Amino acid sequence: MSARQSRSVARLAAVQALYQMEVSSIGVEHVIREFTEHRFDRDADGIDLAAADEGFFAELVRGVVAEQTRVDAAIVKRLAEGWRLERLDATVRAILRAGAFELANRPDVPTEVAIDEYVDVAKSFFEGTEPGFVNGALDGVARDVRPA
Repeated sequence: MSARQSRSVARLAAVQALYQMEVSSIGVEHVIREFTEHRFDRDADGIDLAAADEGFFAELVRGVVAEQTRVDAAIVKRLAEGWRLERLDATVRAILRAGAFELANRPDVPTEVAIDEYVDVAKSFFEGTEPGFVNGALDGVARDVRPA
């Protein structure tokens, strides 16, 4: 599996971990340990998670938690007027948080790659308008956090 594919798996796992943390209130180190010890190196839904970039996964999850106030503010700025983050589906929230964190903190990852990756994650969970919503919101966040 290529480095890009291992990062794709890491992004998907990070979104799942962020979602799990939100719905179960478990801590960041616990969820990272759970994924590292029990989910990676296994076959899940036909995806070999052994090739996940575990360091990148941990960086995303820890980073979103550490920077959550700033990450959430960047997302809220790009929501329709009057919309609150809490109003979004928990999975969409996790996707946007991971994407916004990566856009703000990983300038080595091209903007288009980061956005496309999180749109693909959204497509793995949703068939409706959510992938387009994720694309638009993260495109706006990218314009705010990355120099032109």
